[in-house]
Amino acid sequence: MEEHERITAANLSREDTDTEISLRPKYLSEYIGQKNATENLKIFIDAARMRSEPLDHVLFYGPPGLGKTTLAGIIANEMNVKIKVTSGPAIERAGDLAAILTNLEENDVLFIDEIHRLNRSVEEILYSAMEDFVLDIVIGKGPAARSIRLDLSKFTLVGATTRAGSVSPPLRDRFGVVSKLDLYRNEELEQIIRRSADILNIDIDEASAKEIAMRSRGTPRISNRLLKRVRDFSQVKGTGRIHMDITNIALDSLGIDKMGLERLDREILDIIINKFNGGPVGIDTISAAVGEEKITIEDVYEPYLLQAGFIHRTQKGRTAAKQAYLHLGINISEEEQFSFK
Repeated sequence: MEEHERITAANLSREDTDTEISLRPKYLSEYIGQKNATENLKIFIDAARMRSEPLDHVLFYGPPGLGKTTLAGIIANEMNVKIKVTSGPAIERAGDLAAILTNLEENDVLFIDEIHRLNRSVEEILYSAMEDFVLDIVIGKGPAARSIRLDLSKFTLVGATTRAGSVSPPLRDRFGVVSKLDLYRNEELEQIIRRSADILNIDIDEASAKEIAMRSRGTPRISNRLLKRVRDFSQVKGTGRIHMDITNIALDSLGIDKMGLERLDREILDIIINKFNGGPVGIDTISAAVGEEKITIEDVYEPYLLQAGFIHRTQKGRTAAKQAYLHLGINISEEEQFSFK
């Protein structure tokens, strides 16, 4: 199954773009969840504003769909400055980065998504820009080459990554604020769903908001996507109002179970338990067994299965947790019962 076919894919799809922008909070007072990150961020922003200085460079990391881009926009709004948005893969050459940096105004925010995918030569130019707000450019080649230094306006770099370990240490060390975003609690997702429903003028009862939150894999982007899909069902097969009956019909039709697992999630668990006696089994073997690329399993499916306690990752491979057996309704042998203790 391709990533774009998954209703619970946390990556931003083309369909989500317009709606998600309208649903994004613009200030910290509107932001729901990530309490530790936002409380600290408010202090840093207030302090920077009191000193009339740009906010220190910020790095957000965590799974996709948790609000990294939203927080970058909030920083710009709270600081009352402009924001320039780009991504690591989009900055192919040093000249691309130079063009962006030289067009920034005083205290502006530069947001680089997927910053771990920056080209190494581009990244090295970023070091002096972040530390000294200067840009070192080499003109010419060979013996005639010379270096010139351009002064830049002071700015705040906000980086976002789903792979903190892939950000090089020299780059990571230049961020004054490093903040991890965690999966949301169901109660927080309920608040987000009700807020989104109000903005989209959707009539939804409390039980349905709870049910959608429970199946959203701890991710606001998935909550908003499921809310829209349930709305579609309610308009075509119901009265337009979202209630529990139509919510269950919609989510069951989409193949999303009570824990937010889709077909391939359950297939991964089933293979580990039934084909490999609960594991351990290597990721390459799982990849071959389900017919999906290794990197897709590691980046797309495995993070939630780990966070939700369905699998464990060991040196020897992946093993199924007791939760996986219970969720799939598979009997646990005496030997397996002993291993869980």
